[in-house]
Amino acid sequence: MWEESKGVDAIMYMFVDTSAALAAMIEELARYPIIAVDTEANSMFAYRERVALIQFSTPERDYIVDPLADIPIQNLGDILAAPDIEKVFHAAEYDLIGLRRDFGFRVVNLFDTMHAARLLGKPRVGLAALLGEYFGVRVDKRFQRTNWGQRPLSPEQLAYAATDTHYLIPLRDRLRSELEARGLLSLALEDFKRLTVPPEPNTTFDPEGFWRLPGAQRLSDTSLAVLKALYLWREEEAKRRDVPPFRVLHNRELVRIAEILPTRAQDLARYPDLKHLARSRYGRAILRVVREARAMPPPEPPARSSRPNRDVAQRYDALRAWRYRVAQSQGVESDIVLPREALRRIAAANPRTLDDLRRLNVLGPERLRMFGEDILRVLRRDA
Repeated sequence: MWEESKGVDAIMYMFVDTSAALAAMIEELARYPIIAVDTEANSMFAYRERVALIQFSTPERDYIVDPLADIPIQNLGDILAAPDIEKVFHAAEYDLIGLRRDFGFRVVNLFDTMHAARLLGKPRVGLAALLGEYFGVRVDKRFQRTNWGQRPLSPEQLAYAATDTHYLIPLRDRLRSELEARGLLSLALEDFKRLTVPPEPNTTFDPEGFWRLPGAQRLSDTSLAVLKALYLWREEEAKRRDVPPFRVLHNRELVRIAEILPTRAQDLARYPDLKHLARSRYGRAILRVVREARAMPPPEPPARSSRPNRDVAQRYDALRAWRYRVAQSQGVESDIVLPREALRRIAAANPRTLDDLRRLNVLGPERLRMFGEDILRVLRRDA
């Protein structure tokens, strides 16, 4: 059934939550050389986030798929992997990680409108800002923090979700034209291909992660033992309640509690930033964890990672300074010129020729053409 969103620019969309509707949508998507895609996840409301909506748009129609419904969602895989269908995303990395993590989907032939805007040096690259700039559309931001995993979703929530893909294809057309006019299209296409291989999703809990919390390094041995115990308890409580860990205790609260070592509810109530915990559902559990952890030995600090030698560090600093100058001259952010990891690998390898640089496989052909000789000159000057 087609639904119509309310607002200045009404959007007709199909909510797909049956096998028949999914099959009809897939058949329709396959007719087009370009489609727009977006996802919504329940990351703010679940211990393990999952993709809760998948939106598609063709140049003519909009769809919202419910992957939580009893439908053969795996059938979408061929569409997303089809090399002859361009998939338009905005800020694709998060969506690609979720699609791969939850369904094993891989996306081929990508256009990322946010990355295109960054290559063009746009000062504001959020979707709402770009829709306002190019189409005069105002996006209702009330639903940015919606629990997309709840059912049923309201018509207003679904209308918001439909907006995320409705304008992506015409936005892509405008941005592609600008990239082409400025001689940046080849570079953009190179980046889009790289973006189709997102980082491996990592959902493994690190029991030593408390060492990385801001403020942990200044704590006493006793407080570190308490911090570790609180950190492990928070994880188990979040898992039990199926909520993100920050909804149990924020990182800053963990460190603060470990710092003051409360023994009574009054000790928590004495501090404005912890006062709410004194009467919360967790007050007694927090005091119990603190009491038990005070008797524990301090945790063993993690092994220090080896620092790069001085020559590598100097090359890295020289490359980073060069990257900053190039970014400033082009009016873009530094990572658009070259990602940080590429700088590190180049500094460590210290290539002497273009062939050496090519074999590192950190620069695509276009970046190698644009920046290869400059990078080698920087390395020679620093030798």
